[in-house]
Amino acid sequence: MRGGTSKCWIFAAEAVKAAHLELDVLLENALGSGDRRQVDGVGGATSTTSKVAVVSRSTEPGADVDYLFGQVGIEDRVVEWGSNCGNCATAVGLYAVQEGLVAIYGETTTVRLRNVNTGAALQVEVATPGGRAPRAGDALVPGVESGGVPVELTFHGPFDFGDAFPTGQAREVVSAGGVAAQATIVRAGAPAILVDAESIGMTGIENAEDIAERLPILTAFRAAGAVLHGLVQPGEPAPNAVPKTGVIGPASDYRASDGSLVRARDYDVAVRMLSMHAAHPAIGLTSAVAVATAAATPGSVVHSYGGGHRNSLRIGTLSGVVQVEWRTSPDGSIEGVSLHRAARRLATAVLHVPTAGDPRLMRAAAGDPNASAASLAVPA
Repeated sequence: MRGGTSKCWIFAAEAVKAAHLELDVLLENALGSGDRRQVDGVGGATSTTSKVAVVSRSTEPGADVDYLFGQVGIEDRVVEWGSNCGNCATAVGLYAVQEGLVAIYGETTTVRLRNVNTGAALQVEVATPGGRAPRAGDALVPGVESGGVPVELTFHGPFDFGDAFPTGQAREVVSAGGVAAQATIVRAGAPAILVDAESIGMTGIENAEDIAERLPILTAFRAAGAVLHGLVQPGEPAPNAVPKTGVIGPASDYRASDGSLVRARDYDVAVRMLSMHAAHPAIGLTSAVAVATAAATPGSVVHSYGGGHRNSLRIGTLSGVVQVEWRTSPDGSIEGVSLHRAARRLATAVLHVPTAGDPRLMRAAAGDPNASAASLAVPA
């Protein structure tokens, strides 16, 4: 499935269980991890196209569908389970409608999702014109040229100050890589560190090549953010996927990745996010929730650039402008953050997962009468 600006292979939980394999190894081999090209698997060789979700009907009250999200390594044979992906959640919502995991009601069908990794509650509104599961649509999102089924994704809060700002501050000085910078440590959607661009000699409207040149310092701030979030102890390596790491700057004219001119008057704040070890082509939706929560909070590095005064924010990303909206409760906490996305099914497939040379897979395959000595077929 393509959800927003990500590509996500979706596995039915019962199919994975029937394979009797160690899940991490199964997914690493299926996507071709351990090779930066992922040539021997179905991964797309970028962080936004090397993702998976394992989906099932939920048995939890208040949820229709559970999904376990995995960020699959490219050069490294690893699957990170410590985060969520909003773009993949939009794909899971459409998948749930198409596969009959929820009943279709009218022109729009609501799917209540539970992210197993984090326990986050999300809601997806999928367009179901004529009361039928759609196979195609013409909704567009920045960073993708083809259309998809319109989907509205909402992350449910509440995101209040005590929970969303684990250090108890909306802004603080963070030192990393020999540089001290103004930053916001926020946990909403996903743990994030949002660094003021000017503090590290940036503008917030850099292109992907500029971000690549600044990767060492940004990676150092991600490591510092991991400690401040309590994800790791000082001196321990930070996860690759979290905390989400972004550079925040004022709105200025810039060229999007497709060459189009984005005017400062058309958005509120410039944001450049990392995705694993590279610039994110747009912005992950969990990152957008963190940016929105910071925008709604006086004193944060996002709020200082004038964002969030209308309960909405127009974010200038590498691919163009992404708008995020939120609802607040009387006490000022954020009840929910919503984004409009698009999703589309790309394939229905049986993946022939190599087992030769991996004793963990070979032992499992040997006990499966449908498996060969060289590969195991798994529906996706």
